Amino acid sequence: MRPFEIVGGDYKAAQSVESIVYNPKLVNFRFVFMLEVSNLACSRGDHRLFAGLSFALHSGQVMQIQGANGSGKTSLLRTLCGFIQPDEGKIAWQGVDVRDLAEDYFARVLYLGHLNAIKDELSALENLRISAGLSGIKLNESDAIAALRRMGLKGRERLPVKVLSQGQRRRVALARLLVSDAVLWILDEPLAALDVNAVALIEELLDEHLAKQGMVIFTTHQPLKVAGVEMRSLSLS
Repeated sequence: MRPFEIVGGDYKAAQSVESIVYNPKLVNFRFVFMLEVSNLACSRGDHRLFAGLSFALHSGQVMQIQGANGSGKTSLLRTLCGFIQPDEGKIAWQGVDVRDLAEDYFARVLYLGHLNAIKDELSALENLRISAGLSGIKLNESDAIAALRRMGLKGRERLPVKVLSQGQRRRVALARLLVSDAVLWILDEPLAALDVNAVALIEELLDEHLAKQGMVIFTTHQPLKVAGVEMRSLSLS
């Protein structure tokens, strides 16, 4: 299975992740996707975080991972992204083990960790374009500026990130959601450091992504609402 390229509003098989060209007006997932987790187990050192974990997520669905601090929420998200190998179990995409799919799976996933993963000495614009490039997306300056402005960063696009507030830095990181064509968003504490207006904007972006039949798995300690979609939950406590 190859990644899909958006061309004229439709998808066609792309020869490589690098061939994907971002166009925010054309992103619309027309395929039914499925993530399936079976009997997953994960440890930190000698401590077993969770075991026997199984669930499935389909297009247009959202799931919140819940649990106390140290219960393994972040470890689960990082395992789903391939950053951590599970002790046991299987993660499948469209019925195929993600270890066999490799980049054909990872190209469909956007991971946003609780750390912003941005360079302080670079501007918001530079950070966004570089992160898009590392994901194989050719993002031009005008689209990058439009994404940052929607995130409430108008007038700050070319400022070094080090002069921005914590909330504004988080908005820079979250702007990746606007320039990604990934089907599955995996978000670790996306609302951290955000004010009420920014939280409402993230809820709006989630609504739009799910309406396009995207998928979302997230953790948060703050209330988060999505319209018209049942919020599924998985507790690791």
